[in-house]
Amino acid sequence: MIARLFRSRIGRVALLGLASLAAAGPAFAARIAYYDATYRASFKPGVDHAQVELELQGEKLPSKVVLQVDPKRYRNFRSSEPLEVGAKEIVWRPQGQHSSLHYEFIVNHQRASGSYDSYITDSWALFRGDKLTPSTRVTSARNLRSRTVLQFTLPTGWSAVTPFPSAGEHAFRIDDPKRRFDEPAGWMLIGKIGVRSERIQHVNTLIAAPEGESARRQDALAFINWNLPKLLDVFPDFPKRVLIVSAGDPMWRGGLSGPASIFLHSDRPLISENRTSPLLHELVHVALGIRGDNESDWIVEGLAEFYSIQTLRRSGGIGQKRYEQAMDNLKKWAHRAPTLFARASTGPTTARAVLVFQQVDAEIRSLTQGKASLDDVARKLAADRGEISLIQLQEIAQAVAGKPLQSLQRDRLTKPLVEPGP
Repeated sequence: MIARLFRSRIGRVALLGLASLAAAGPAFAARIAYYDATYRASFKPGVDHAQVELELQGEKLPSKVVLQVDPKRYRNFRSSEPLEVGAKEIVWRPQGQHSSLHYEFIVNHQRASGSYDSYITDSWALFRGDKLTPSTRVTSARNLRSRTVLQFTLPTGWSAVTPFPSAGEHAFRIDDPKRRFDEPAGWMLIGKIGVRSERIQHVNTLIAAPEGESARRQDALAFINWNLPKLLDVFPDFPKRVLIVSAGDPMWRGGLSGPASIFLHSDRPLISENRTSPLLHELVHVALGIRGDNESDWIVEGLAEFYSIQTLRRSGGIGQKRYEQAMDNLKKWAHRAPTLFARASTGPTTARAVLVFQQVDAEIRSLTQGKASLDDVARKLAADRGEISLIQLQEIAQAVAGKPLQSLQRDRLTKPLVEPGP
């Protein structure tokens, strides 16, 4: 009886608290204060760096801005406000209602292979927005939010395309409700470029490449038009806007995903001879938005490859026979991966991971009499986003299937595959 009365009182208190919060909600929202943050990036043809300015304006500004910098990519920081310049960290203390920081961004960046993932020529530049600006940590009042715009100053005849919606000529509005300070992110292409776009269900799809490049913009758009609806069946919360940028050598000869954006070398096929699709693989990365912990990159890459093949199968891009051939090829490759657990997933590791997810899908369907599948797990991962581990994957899969899955037991995943018999 006493316990019942106690629970009843707790319930009334909780309800009163919720009612108070609901009543205070509009007032709290009204107390949110905004300031304007404008990134201005000025490019010149063939010049290896861009001049970048971050300008803050408002009644209240952040008290401190800390930038994590790579001295090989950023240099010559300057401001009329207090500035502490270290080897890898810049501490900027904005003053008053208007403050600005200037620096130079080195565009060209070469990978270990010798190819580039950021490059500028006399007629175009391709880079990631989260490289244009150093990683930034802002100290401010909790109710203070930025309204951020990225503005390009470009040579005559140049234009720009980014994952963000337009906010004027060569300007883009950056708005992430989960962040108090919005920063540029994702792949960007500026210069003398060609762009094709189409709305596919709720997704505004753009494909861009420098003029004169061999990129097959229209072919890629038709390919996405054919396959994206099947991907949206699994990932209904896919970004409302996605940008695919392409260029040839000396850019990296592969595909790389970013927030709501993809880079794909112009020589990469839409469907490879092994029945996988580099473009669909990267689109799955965009849909999932997950990253592995220090041993779980196989989850990220395995799901991307699994759904690139499944999407082709479901759209009719490949038939059942070619699907089975693709899986047989992966089985042969997978035997070269003694374990799945490593910081970075290699080709054989990813191939083995695809086989694991094929088994996970079959086990979930069996346990639920076909009422659920790996699609439900992937949909949950995409909703949560962020970092993923084997334990988290096991928990989500168990919630979907109703019991722990044998196909995701760690002991099973760490053992080498048994070579098939003659």
